Amino acid sequence: MKKILKLDLILFTIILMLFGISSCKENIEKKSTKDEIALAAITTPPKKKKLTNEFKAYWYAGNAEITSYRLEMARYAETRKGTAVLIYVTEPFLADKQVKADESNPSNIPVLKLNSTKKFLTGIYPYSIMTSSFYPVHDNQHAVKISTSVQEWCGHIYAQLNNREEFNITSHSYFENEADQDFELEKTVLENELWNKIRIDPSALPVGGFKAIPSFEYVRLGHKELKAYDVVATLNESDGLSSYELRYPEFDRTLTINFTSTFPYTIESWTDTYKSGFGPNAKTMTTRATKISSLKTPYWKQHNNEHLFLRDSLGL
Repeated sequence: MKKILKLDLILFTIILMLFGISSCKENIEKKSTKDEIALAAITTPPKKKKLTNEFKAYWYAGNAEITSYRLEMARYAETRKGTAVLIYVTEPFLADKQVKADESNPSNIPVLKLNSTKKFLTGIYPYSIMTSSFYPVHDNQHAVKISTSVQEWCGHIYAQLNNREEFNITSHSYFENEADQDFELEKTVLENELWNKIRIDPSALPVGGFKAIPSFEYVRLGHKELKAYDVVATLNESDGLSSYELRYPEFDRTLTINFTSTFPYTIESWTDTYKSGFGPNAKTMTTRATKISSLKTPYWKQHNNEHLFLRDSLGL
């Protein structure tokens, strides 16, 4: 009897071991499948829209487009004078590492990159803001990457979005309630990518009511939660100038971007109306940017002192 019980115990142990191995293998297979799906989401290119000859001639001539603007920035319930610059340029982008590609490769994503900068003073101390948006020139998916940095004398803030299986967000701030964050968001319209989309095909801009993630700059300066909010968008055209308006009811905020109605759809000005300041001193104000000048030039080669005069031509 004891021998039978002992034999049963041995058989039961072997079954448990086999079940454990099978479960472990199943978990590994599930994890492997999930990783493969995530990688496919990054590296499998969606169907491409055909680029026009006009687009290629303008954006693939070896130059960047640099446009300067007079800036009236609403910050801490007062208007601050400064400058803004929009730098648009095409470049190859690595799908997996999500950085600029050093070499040509069939798997690279061709993007229209926008580096948007703002500089202004708040009393004794300066603000410097820069946002980079990398958007496929084929206009066939969301931005593949967005990053924003804000520097001022109190400290600095950095936030980054990577378009993978979902939107992966990394954010760092010197404020206690924001601090270091890593999280994911479902894919939806990004306000930052719309500035790129205007330059590619404004007729395809989303209109009506939908969900959108506000600009990283607005979210961080206003200490809002980084997530999607309801927005209502309209697109109007008059006398050769188009206006794209985004209204966020929850913030009582309205962004209007004015651009030429024909290619290359240059951005002439914009306004951004929102509550400026905090607490009882907050009031509704409008940030304004008005075009000064524009250059098409390979700025990355123009880093010597002899090139300083180019800043004068931009009014900087």
